[in-house]
Amino acid sequence: MSSGPTAAQKGAGLQGSGLQGSGPHGIGVDIGGTKIAAGLVASDGRIVRSASEPTPDDATGIAPVVATLVERLLEESDDIEVGGIGIGAAGFVDVDRATVRFAPNIDWIDEPLAEAVGKLVDLPVVVENDANAAAWGEYRFGAGEDTDDLLFVTIGTGVGGGIVHRGTLLRGGFGAAAEIGHLRVVPDGRLCGCGQHGCFEQYASGRALVRDARDRVATGDPQAEPLLAVAGGAEAITGQMVTGLAQQGDPMCVDLLHDVGQWVGEGIATLAAVLDPSVIAIGGGVADAGDLLLEPVRHAFEEHLPAREHRKIAELRLAALGNDAGIIGAADLARSASQDG
Repeated sequence: MSSGPTAAQKGAGLQGSGLQGSGPHGIGVDIGGTKIAAGLVASDGRIVRSASEPTPDDATGIAPVVATLVERLLEESDDIEVGGIGIGAAGFVDVDRATVRFAPNIDWIDEPLAEAVGKLVDLPVVVENDANAAAWGEYRFGAGEDTDDLLFVTIGTGVGGGIVHRGTLLRGGFGAAAEIGHLRVVPDGRLCGCGQHGCFEQYASGRALVRDARDRVATGDPQAEPLLAVAGGAEAITGQMVTGLAQQGDPMCVDLLHDVGQWVGEGIATLAAVLDPSVIAIGGGVADAGDLLLEPVRHAFEEHLPAREHRKIAELRLAALGNDAGIIGAADLARSASQDG
């Protein structure tokens, strides 16, 4: 186990966090590509109430939907003090925690999201990158609650992450730190959506898992027949199908998860050489595979960690909060901002 602070010590006020063990609730919002989810979150990380709406096709409709969800939660919470709203959004969030500089899946460039929502709801609003918000949630209340140095890696459609160092969320000089999915691991490798070649997420993500599964089908590999039978066609293959068959012992799907796990392990070994975290938590949809993913991750991590015989090795854990991590973390960051301000 890590020798860092206990959850109770964090609640008492960890240096650099600006948080207290009790106080107002926060509202956390997670803006996804298909759904906007929101929750009223107590100071101990419990989601008291939740609500969601589909993400509108028109980006100008997002702030009104967020405001509607907030109002819905507040209507049911007349007796609860709410300190602020935290919004997790995929993309680059400026150091001011108010403006989304660029979002890869939403038509936002220099979008003043905090201002847009704040005009509709009479509460302070802070905006954070969604993976950073999830990392903070795991640090405060999940897999990292007993440490003050956490690397959070989320393996979903792409690869995201967040870094907590000595109790402080590491955001960088411009607010765009921890874009770990775009660490280049293969020079001149596969083209990434960011415009570079060979990025981590092109080999260690749910998208990579599905692409490799479809490639196996395309080669006529007889081992692909069970997956093809479940999917009904190569284009219908999903990461959940691969994981499900792997959990049933399907050899090809076990191999596919093993390959992704190897890439994850190599990538986080490089990150650990730079950051030296005490705990590395792995979350996201692909992490639902459990030990089928974690074991090859652990093996590759230890194999590729520089000078591993002469250093303490970070503990690898599965994330604890699942899809709620971003909501919980965003709400807690909003509480922190309201107490600091």
